[in-house]
Order: sequence, then C-alpha cells, then structure tokens
Amino acid sequence: MSTAQEVTRRYAIDRYRIVGAVPEPDLQGLVELAATICGVTTAVINVIDDRAQHQVAAVGIRAASCSLEDSMCAAVLVDPRRVVVADARRDPRFRENPFVTGEVAHVRFYASSPLVTPAGVAIGTLCVFDDEIGELSDASAHALDLLAHQVIDVLELRRATRDLTESNTQLEQFATQVSHDLRNPLTALAGFLELAADSPEMVDAPHAARSLARAESAAARMTTMVTDLLDFARVGGSRPRFTRVDAAEIVDAVREDLDDAVVGAGAEIVVDAATFVRADDTLLRVLLQNLIANAVKFTVAAGRVPRVVVTVQELPDGWRLVVDDNGDPVDPALRDRMFEPMQRGHDAEVQGLGIGLATCRRIAHAHGGHIGLDESPAGGTRAWVVLPAA
Repeated sequence: MSTAQEVTRRYAIDRYRIVGAVPEPDLQGLVELAATICGVTTAVINVIDDRAQHQVAAVGIRAASCSLEDSMCAAVLVDPRRVVVADARRDPRFRENPFVTGEVAHVRFYASSPLVTPAGVAIGTLCVFDDEIGELSDASAHALDLLAHQVIDVLELRRATRDLTESNTQLEQFATQVSHDLRNPLTALAGFLELAADSPEMVDAPHAARSLARAESAAARMTTMVTDLLDFARVGGSRPRFTRVDAAEIVDAVREDLDDAVVGAGAEIVVDAATFVRADDTLLRVLLQNLIANAVKFTVAAGRVPRVVVTVQELPDGWRLVVDDNGDPVDPALRDRMFEPMQRGHDAEVQGLGIGLATCRRIAHAHGGHIGLDESPAGGTRAWVVLPAA
C-alpha cells in the first residue's frame, strides 16, 4: 500500500502531465545547459513516482524509464538535497547499481539537484553524470541548483496555463448545467402550484394535495442543488481548521443527517472507523456525507439494497478513509474525470448537479491529501481519501 508521501508525490507529478508526453523544448534546453555548465556528457531530468523513474528530457542518452531499484536518483530522493559523487564505484548507495557496474552503463561521476514543487514535494532530480571520475566546482554546483529551480518554474508555468484554459471551459459548462438543472425544478414547482391553485378547494382537495406534494418535492430538489453549489464554492476559499477528530463520531453524525435517505433505501452502513485523524471536522463531515450519500444513491439506482462499509486505515504518515458500496463500479477510464464538476460516471438519471465529488476533491486537497476511486471488494465502487499526518 502506498504511503501518504508516495500518493502526494504521484499526485504532484500527475498535475504536471509530463510522464509520457512529448519532450518540452524548454526542458530540453535546460538539460543541455546543465551538461555544458557541469562539463559532462550526459544530463537528464528524472521524475520519480512510486512505480518508476521517468526521464522527461535528456542529452547524451535517449530518454527512457527504469525501475526504482535501478534508479540512482531514487536512492538520493529520500533526502532531497544536492548530491555530488566523484566516483560512484566508491559510494555504497551506487556501487552495486547496474548503471555503475556496467550492466546498463559505466557511470563514474554523478551529481544531482532535487526538483521540489512550490508545495515542498520532491518529484525528481536534475541529474548530470559521466563515465569519467570528476568534480563539480562551487559555481557549477550552484548553477545546477538554479537550473533545477528553473525546471520547476517551467512545469508550473505550463500547469498554470493549462489549468486556466480548462477552468474557463469548465466554468462555461458549469454555468450552462446549473442553469438547466435549476430551471427544471423551478418549472415543475410553478406548474404544480398552478394546478393546486386551479383546483376547487372542496371538490378536488386530493388532487390539490398531490400537486402541492409534487411542488414540495421540486422545491426540495432545488434546495439540494443550491446547497451543493454553496458547498462547492465555500470549500474553494476555505482553510481547514485542523483538530484531532474522532472519525467514528463524524460518520455517526453523517448517518443522522442522511437518516431519511438511508432508511428509505433500506441501506445498511457498517463503520470501522474507531480512530482519530487530523482534519477540519466540518469539512470532513461534508466530504463523508457526499461519499456515503453517493454510495447509497447509486447502489439504489443499480437496483440493489445498499450496503456501505466505512473504514479508516492508519498509514505510517497519515490515514486512509475508505467508503465501499455494493452498487456498480465506475468505469476505470472515467474515475479521474469524475472529480471534475458536472461529471457523472453512473446513472445519468440520478438527481444532482454532479459536483459532490468535485467538492470532496477540494476538501481533500485543502487538507494536503488526495482522493480517488477504485473497484470495491463488494463489486461496487470504492472511494478513498488519504489525509497526511502533517
């Protein structure tokens, strides 16, 4: 199981969308400059996730990927700082490495500077090496650090430009969908009230009562939509107030809030969350309420009696909250997209704006954590959230 730190690093890398992408010319220019300044034949930008090392730009060799076990840079990323090794054969971290022994290459001189995001996450290195023993002057070492910072600046600029473009597109889609979804219950509300008003008070009271009940239902749907919108907007600008939160108490409060929906669906909610986590109790309640409500709602839509299992697992550096259901699993190709506003991966007929998971993602990110979807052991969907301890 991945630790919270590994999940955080993988998420930071995924946001840049550079693994497997066409090499960025600006990054290529930086590795060429690094090789020239450091007087070596080879320089690479390595991005290291929890599965492999990926060379996203290189000079002197062809960019490729390798396992973490074979990666020299993965061995130094546990303590992200500049590393300079004159002869890798004499360094216990590297002397058995295939890039040193001749199995893959004959690296002797090695130097690297970590790539650290603005959030403080080390995602890889700017690395230079040669097949001859060497040294690095103070000026060259300082230049290597500066170039590593420039790599992050390039990645951040690309990410910000892309996010801005996507945000504008999403905002337009969001406004269109909200207008459509709110118009429907408003139209229904007006129609049912008109029917009730036209019914003679004594002669057609049952018909008037039915119309008013349907009007009340339409108003309730509209209220839910507005509440979802406010939650989504509020979370975007809020800063968590971290306290020591009893996860089991939060789930109990959520069950009480959802009582009508749970009882009406005949749902069973099983809780194994007897632990404390570091979180904002209000935001955590909104997050779990969305996840549990989704589990109940979409399991009913799949034609099954819901059984929802909520667990909290302790990690070495945080916690993993899991909500499993016995409905239908979300298509793997849609799982990431489900966290964007207005996206629905299950039954499109189910009421809602499709922003519940987007709100959950905002809450997870506000805590410095991450969220995802998998297939549940019960055959349905598993929603998981990783919260870091610090």
